[in-house]
Amino acid sequence: MGSGRQHWAEFSVPLAQWIAKQDYHLLTGGGTGVMAAASKAFSQVENRTGLCIGIVPTKLNDEKQFIPCDGYPNSWVELPIISPLATFEGGNQISRNHICILSSDIVVALPGSKGTKNEVDLAILLDKPIILFGFKKEFTDFPPTVERTSSISRVQDFILTYSQ
Repeated sequence: MGSGRQHWAEFSVPLAQWIAKQDYHLLTGGGTGVMAAASKAFSQVENRTGLCIGIVPTKLNDEKQFIPCDGYPNSWVELPIISPLATFEGGNQISRNHICILSSDIVVALPGSKGTKNEVDLAILLDKPIILFGFKKEFTDFPPTVERTSSISRVQDFILTYSQ
């Protein structure tokens, strides 16, 4: 989970590559920014067995069919899950963030804005293992009870602990 605008490549790329080498699946929101950087890095790992999954927001076309929103899914998503739910716009509405969190075994959140914060809040509410990965100053508005780290080895240990 993370920004749809910034790639945060120093965090997203090594994390996604490591996830691929563990034969895990990668689930993102399927868009740009962190989602695209992680999807690309994950997909470029040779001989991986995991899939790059994207939860894709939609809009209604003139024929009243749900079609992916512009820019979704990114080029590296191998399994797009087309959701009739919109992106998070604030408030308490149900969004595709619910699918992202409910479908995740472990949540690693990279820096982002209100959509990422909503995913973090949902992970806490739904009792999902969660860790914030990035520069601590980027998470000042996030719940203080969630562990923050800029160490890839700490994130790897966290994932390995909760994947057993």
